[in-house]
Amino acid sequence: MTSLYKTLSLLSLSFLIYACGDTESLTNNYSIETSGKKNAVAQGGQISFSLKAKKNYTIDSIIYTVDGKKLPKTTNASEFTTTIQTKTLGHKIVNATIYTPEGSSKASRQITVLHTKAPKIYGYKIINRFPHQTDAYTQGLEFVGDTLYESVGQYGESKLRKIDYKTGDVLKEVTLDNSYFAEGLTVYNDKIYQLTWKENTGFIYNLPDFKKVGTFTYNKSKEGWGLCNDGTNVYKSDGSSKIWTLDINTLAEQSYIEPTNHKSISKAFNELEFIDGKIYANTYQVASIAIMDPTTGAIEGLIDLTSLPKEVQEGLDPQNEVLNGIAYKANEGRLFVTGKHWNTLFEIELVEK
Repeated sequence: MTSLYKTLSLLSLSFLIYACGDTESLTNNYSIETSGKKNAVAQGGQISFSLKAKKNYTIDSIIYTVDGKKLPKTTNASEFTTTIQTKTLGHKIVNATIYTPEGSSKASRQITVLHTKAPKIYGYKIINRFPHQTDAYTQGLEFVGDTLYESVGQYGESKLRKIDYKTGDVLKEVTLDNSYFAEGLTVYNDKIYQLTWKENTGFIYNLPDFKKVGTFTYNKSKEGWGLCNDGTNVYKSDGSSKIWTLDINTLAEQSYIEPTNHKSISKAFNELEFIDGKIYANTYQVASIAIMDPTTGAIEGLIDLTSLPKEVQEGLDPQNEVLNGIAYKANEGRLFVTGKHWNTLFEIELVEK
């Protein structure tokens, strides 16, 4: 009996070692390949997934998820075709759980979900020109009624200003501590919200008297760049490919969109403005403004302003003193733009090309 018990014990131990060895070999055994060029697919389009294995096992079933949504079960490792329909565009994660007699394994792959249409291209017509303070390194611009509010950047020069847009005169001003580099701003419910660049801090002011009444921090977003609101949500850019939706009360990041056209995901959006249900955003160091859907991230329009810098004073740094100011006078339906240290605030009208 003792000899038989030892033999059975050794056999059981050998089986466990073998089984554990097989389970271990399943780790990172599979990778996902796609039929999409550069792993991209248009929203509503079809893409195929296949599994590449380092070591072949009998597969009982495979379950894919795209952006957390479970797809029908399959046993076909060489080709699984599905239609892609996600809530938002941009980067999405495809996960696969592979079930075998030896155990289960996981694999993942990032894909890009693109917009279905190329953006409409707009030119512009200058309607009016107004003076703009050339000491203003413009980071944020927003109208409240007939009054313009501006956030001015640079370390040691950062300010919050109330402006008479017709004359360019500064009506009220608050200077930030030299340790802060001011960025975008937005106004909501008689409060001004102002970002700072790398200091992980935003400031809250009373609109009438510019008294500072609070601060907020960034928890998920990379930096502070642009800010706007739609009356319900606040939107924030951070220099990456993400535009965050913030809680209107706490300013905490809740979710994000990735601005995406029919070819790629865009990034480095700076100043933001919310106009008639869309986010208008200018790209840092590029004289253009993207018009995007705030729910999906789809870039639906592009305003070409490449000739506008020629309309301001000479001698500006083309890499630094660039277009960066969008303000919509909603009570009159008028669109204004300017740039860092520019001497002119332009009222423009869009012209579809």
